[in-house]
Amino acid sequence: MEPARKIINDPVYGFITIDEPLIFQLVSHPYYQRLRNISQMAFANFVYPGAVHSRLHHSLGAYHLMGRALTELKRKGTAIDPEEELGAKVAILLHDIGHGPFSHALEKELIGDVNHEAISLMLMQRLNEEMNGQLDTAIRIFTNKHPKPFLHQLVSGQLDVDRMDYLNRDSYFTGVAEGVIGYDRIINMLVVKNGDLLVEEKAIYSIEKFLVSRRLMYWQVYLHKTVLGAEMMLVNIIRRVRELKNAGIKAEAATIEVDHFLSKNSGVEQHLEQFCHMDDHDILASIKRWIHHEDRILALLSRALIERDLYKVKLASEPFSASLIEEKKENARKKYGLQDKELPYFVFTGMASNTTYDPGDERIRILFKDGSIRDISDVDNALIQHNLSGAVQKHYICFTR
Repeated sequence: MEPARKIINDPVYGFITIDEPLIFQLVSHPYYQRLRNISQMAFANFVYPGAVHSRLHHSLGAYHLMGRALTELKRKGTAIDPEEELGAKVAILLHDIGHGPFSHALEKELIGDVNHEAISLMLMQRLNEEMNGQLDTAIRIFTNKHPKPFLHQLVSGQLDVDRMDYLNRDSYFTGVAEGVIGYDRIINMLVVKNGDLLVEEKAIYSIEKFLVSRRLMYWQVYLHKTVLGAEMMLVNIIRRVRELKNAGIKAEAATIEVDHFLSKNSGVEQHLEQFCHMDDHDILASIKRWIHHEDRILALLSRALIERDLYKVKLASEPFSASLIEEKKENARKKYGLQDKELPYFVFTGMASNTTYDPGDERIRILFKDGSIRDISDVDNALIQHNLSGAVQKHYICFTR
């Protein structure tokens, strides 16, 4: 039987082709289709109204770029057999399948210490059982147990196709031009040597643009103070519900799945099916319900988030003074008649951090024409060498308006 061939019209890349039966089977699976209802950028649409694309859009885009990268590497003589090619495509298609509602914003609050990569692996293993071992190679690539490390580096690394797609896609949907990267040039300059993914010397400036774009997108979009304020409000709503439940006060969510994860601290592995029935809609519907809750704190926070009456957020390079924090607490105390134990829901501080490139931990290695290999941070006159290495940390304070 002829394999099914599907064409998907993507606003960023044009047509994305699916021509392997296994890929089509995975895309059609409920575990994958759920990604339609999980936003790629959580509350970024509170600032950039166009940022409403989903995790499904992003994973299809990353799958498309993986195909482009593998084709380029094969053209340059890298040995990649059909099973490895399909495995790498499956690994990138499913790399985000473990994201829960509102992704990173709720990752620790809703399901405890299990990160989305671990859940992605659990779901891939569950799908592998269902599909009689067809995902064996993909799982080895995803977990970096395949003998060709460059395949894993394309899925998860400094220059992976995951980052290439989300920077490109997020800049497209937000309209933030600073995030646009020359992904096609970078892909065309990829090369494999001794099993590792390298970049040809000609791509140095494209790599620097990629790293700078990533930093700008973090501070301008992902860690934008309004986005940060909305995410922290969501976190505090979930914390308040847990606090009420622990005190024996009823605070029912809109769906039994959300109730399950807010009531129990049992691991997600035993409850994968319930996890896969949750998405952003469950959380938003629950918050709409909690607007009418008898607990004043929960009702206030829930209404504020739905009506976009968010925390005011200030960012600074130094910690905020005790007098400023006390002033904001006093304002909140007067405005809402709060007790001291309730104040942390309305005034609190924290730290936001972004690393553009850490040579001690992450590597982008350049292959020069003479055959030598150097880290991007060691290249003469490279921008990254001078002022983009290391983390940038900013202190923040959130308080009610």
